[in-house]
Amino acid sequence: MGRWYLNTGQRRCYDPSGRIIDCAGTGQDAECRPGEPWPEPRFEAQGEVVKDRLTGLVWSRDANGPQFPLTWSEALAYVQDLNRQRHLGREGWRLPNRRELRSLISFQTKNPALPEGHPFENVFRGWYWTSTSWAGNGKFAWYVHLEGGRMFFGQKNQSYLVCPVRGPGSPVLPRTGQQTCFDDAGQPMDCAGTGQDGEQQLGATWPELRFEAQGEVVRDRLTGLVSTRTADLSAGPIDWAGALETIKKLNGRTPAGRSRWRLPTINELESLVDASRHAPALPAGHPFPDTGEAYWSSTTSAFEPDWAMALYLDKGAVGVGQKGGGHFRVWAVRG
Repeated sequence: MGRWYLNTGQRRCYDPSGRIIDCAGTGQDAECRPGEPWPEPRFEAQGEVVKDRLTGLVWSRDANGPQFPLTWSEALAYVQDLNRQRHLGREGWRLPNRRELRSLISFQTKNPALPEGHPFENVFRGWYWTSTSWAGNGKFAWYVHLEGGRMFFGQKNQSYLVCPVRGPGSPVLPRTGQQTCFDDAGQPMDCAGTGQDGEQQLGATWPELRFEAQGEVVRDRLTGLVSTRTADLSAGPIDWAGALETIKKLNGRTPAGRSRWRLPTINELESLVDASRHAPALPAGHPFPDTGEAYWSSTTSAFEPDWAMALYLDKGAVGVGQKGGGHFRVWAVRG
């Protein structure tokens, strides 16, 4: 069984000013390196397609097939045309959901934020559409920025890039949680034939009871991660160094023999998200009483190493914050 969240690819540690430092004792992503490890090599080029040996998904080698940006509806229609034409002799092309597109991101690289040695061609260092609508307003859909690895949502009548994918869903990527389809005006619609995430619902199935509260901790039965039930260990937003120090203090109070707590990686934080919900973007019935708007991860932004990746939990977005600012709250995981 996979770990249901991926290693981020980060291999260096940085101080708050962005300088590379020794990882030992930092508690940063690159010291702990949790998540499903990457195979070597990560990608296998097969003519005009690329197989990701980590997820099993097959991508178009040309990462800018349409040659120009498309609106969201145009992107979905473009993929349907690929199937009618049996593009590259194959059917089953689709617009990737948000977890599938994010799975390509390496947080050790930038411009583009793809694993070193990747075989993709014509990569645009900007936003790429996913098939997943934003739960807060169906007029918006999620997109991923291949320059530095952020993920946010844009209005569907705006134009962004497309990289189609094939495959029945990856055994190491869970479903996004989205079950509804939306038109460009944000209204729910029949999913049949749309190619949207709500129709496909691809990826590992969630357990019926996602979270199991065990006193002051909560076990995620999908990922196997254990988190503190308190989702605000810092009692409000603090800076990144303070977030890491908060975890060290928590470990100082942890009984001997217990697994040590750590600041979660950005992939561990994102694994919590239910794309069918917002404010917070957590599964219905979750047992966390005090969630905040956004959380620090232990993952540095390779694009700007004096910034770190963060999860905007209310929206379900992946962004960044300058390490020296008191921007985000602290959660802890172990496992």
